[in-house]
Amino acid sequence: MLIARRIVDDIRRGGYGVGDRLPPEKPMLESYQIGRGTLREALRFLELQGVISLKPGPGGGPTVEKPDASHLSTSLVLLLQFENAPFSSVVEARDSLEPIMARLAAQRLTEQDTAALVESVDQMRANLKDRDIFLQTNKDFHETIAWASGNQVFGFLVDSLIGIVDGTSLGVDYPENRRHAVLAAHDRILQALLAHDEDLSEKAMADHLHEYTVYLGKKYSEVLHARVTWDLLP
Repeated sequence: MLIARRIVDDIRRGGYGVGDRLPPEKPMLESYQIGRGTLREALRFLELQGVISLKPGPGGGPTVEKPDASHLSTSLVLLLQFENAPFSSVVEARDSLEPIMARLAAQRLTEQDTAALVESVDQMRANLKDRDIFLQTNKDFHETIAWASGNQVFGFLVDSLIGIVDGTSLGVDYPENRRHAVLAAHDRILQALLAHDEDLSEKAMADHLHEYTVYLGKKYSEVLHARVTWDLLP
């Protein structure tokens, strides 16, 4: 672990970017004054964390990558599983956090964020009969708002849980009338964001998530009590 931390620090201090090769094994052994087995374990750990990829053969070796939220998803969902946390805990956290994200996004929305949100709503509207497109555009909308908040913690949290928050992995379905309701809610949130109205953006998101919780309570009450397990991740 100590060597892995030193390697990450050297990546930062050395200005390495995604796709850059780290030094070959021999110079790294000399630099860190360690054995081959220790170095390889450190590199393997960093590969599992998505920090590097290890390419075999001539010209291969450790290459810098950019970690994504999948590693956080694994850790977070495993923690929830071993705490026997119900799905309602995820819903409750979402109800509390996403309105704050929408409020911050109303302050910090960029042109790129705006374009992504408009495209998400337009794609959903044009494909309401297609369940897969509906689910994907629903995720895109909420992910974009999380990152538009300008807070990376919110962005990674939503990214890490986005695969289970809609409940489909637990059997929740979205018939066409429910899809229309979601689209209408996204429209309201989008208009509030475009107006940079912080209060209205927060309220529109809170109302949207409250509608979702009510929908689960009426149609899928058993899902709220279901335990979060690792196999729910896509």
